[in-house]
Amino acid sequence: MDEVFGKTYVEHVAKLFKILGDANRLRILLTIGKGERSVSQIIEATSLSQTLASFHLRALRDAGIVAAGRQGAFIYYRLANADLLDLISEFQDCTNKERAETKKLEFPCPCP
Repeated sequence: MDEVFGKTYVEHVAKLFKILGDANRLRILLTIGKGERSVSQIIEATSLSQTLASFHLRALRDAGIVAAGRQGAFIYYRLANADLLDLISEFQDCTNKERAETKKLEFPCPCP
């Protein structure tokens, strides 16, 4: 696979998936996917502490997944690339299909 895509590409994608593999970061991304949000709005929507929200926002910003801009005394965050929501949605669709298939396998017998 590295020959097809290149080692740098594969490492970049792996890093992206590692960053997205945290439930709190996904909550933040889904929150700001609805529109630009301040830190306090993100905290309210996700029920994270300010320390934890700031930690995850910094990781997301350092990875280039979110962008930040100051408006007065507040910092607002937004997705750097809105296509990321489509990617998250595709994963959700895949998991839902997998769950449905697993459920079919759990009860293969039509017996009462």
